[in-house]
Amino acid sequence: MTSKPVRSFVLALVVMLSTTPVARAHSFPQEQHPSAGETLSTAPQEIRIKFDAPIEKLFAKLQVVDSSGKDYAVGTPQISSDGIELTEKVEALKPGEYTVRWAVVCIDTHHTEGSYSFTIKGGGV
Repeated sequence: MTSKPVRSFVLALVVMLSTTPVARAHSFPQEQHPSAGETLSTAPQEIRIKFDAPIEKLFAKLQVVDSSGKDYAVGTPQISSDGIELTEKVEALKPGEYTVRWAVVCIDTHHTEGSYSFTIKGGGV
């Protein structure tokens, strides 16, 4: 016959292994302006990234760098009131390729980051 502590342990183990874990969200871009790979004839005045889950304002980072590594982001990134859109003003961008580098922390504390490029052809701003 099995003792009560052993039965309790086995029951707890069965419950732990059979329950579905809680899904954890991460914030990933849903929309970007300018878009990844886009070629623009006019330089944007800001970069916007809309995420699929709210992000923490304190940890949001966004850079817009050229081929030499110069960052054209101005000031502090702004987060929309619903927490899903990250916006950053940029200096006047000249024709060329730029890389947007972003890093955010979702409200569930998961960190995500990434980058994409866009190109400006023509006269800039």
